[in-house]
Amino acid sequence: MPEKTVFLCAISNISSGSCSEDCSFCTQAAKYQADIERYRYKPLEDIVHEAKRARANRAIGFCLVTAGKGITDRTLEFVCEAAAAVKKVEPDLNIIACNGTASVTQLRELKEAGVGSYNHNLETSRAYYPEICTTHSWDERYETCENTKIAGLDLCSGGIFGMGESEEDRISMVASLKALSPASVAINFFHPNPALPLHENPLGIDTSLEIIRYVKSQLPESMVMVAGGRERMFGERQGEIFSAGADSIVIGNYLTTRGNAPDKDIVMLESLGLKIAQSCHG
Repeated sequence: MPEKTVFLCAISNISSGSCSEDCSFCTQAAKYQADIERYRYKPLEDIVHEAKRARANRAIGFCLVTAGKGITDRTLEFVCEAAAAVKKVEPDLNIIACNGTASVTQLRELKEAGVGSYNHNLETSRAYYPEICTTHSWDERYETCENTKIAGLDLCSGGIFGMGESEEDRISMVASLKALSPASVAINFFHPNPALPLHENPLGIDTSLEIIRYVKSQLPESMVMVAGGRERMFGERQGEIFSAGADSIVIGNYLTTRGNAPDKDIVMLESLGLKIAQSCHG
């Protein structure tokens, strides 16, 4: 049996905590006043430093994330500046942008600046979405995913599990993802925060592993990434996500929560006999 290769990705929260939307799972929604760090735009030198550190930790993907519903003119300019700055010093990193709803024209500008992939999650099923967000529609999210492919960027899309959705909602969301045929699928597990209207994540480890298996079975050609909530959900059983179908993980910290130290994840992968990818093409 061939050695399994795992792809590592890192996140840079380059504009934090200023979102006017009411997504009930998100600490960056200003409405909920969660105790997080807030800033408009991170200095470019800090973003470049994080990119260098990510590459040193063997990440091949580097995601530039901004808070807010969609891309404003200033946000577009800033993300393009950040992408170009990172590409100048770390040309081998695949730059991923995650900046909310976007038009084909905006996405093409990101591509010209050096962005290779765009991340925009469906979050949950179309039917359940109004229960977790009232300030914009699920259809807008789906349209952005379609726009990403039209613009010629690789699409990364997925969702969050453990927000009170039903099994039917999960099946529906995965069917929608399958229709989009993304290059990669992000599986996140809801991380509770006392400021949010959503409270506990009811899922257990075995159910969460079964979710990974199901996603991989339905999207076998897509890279399945286990992202937010991995450490909290799986604890000492994190290694089991790879036999369940995970191809990729986020290393380091997330948007507003801390992750494992990257060296700890690398030790885990090596102990499991897994190969760490050297490029986005394996």
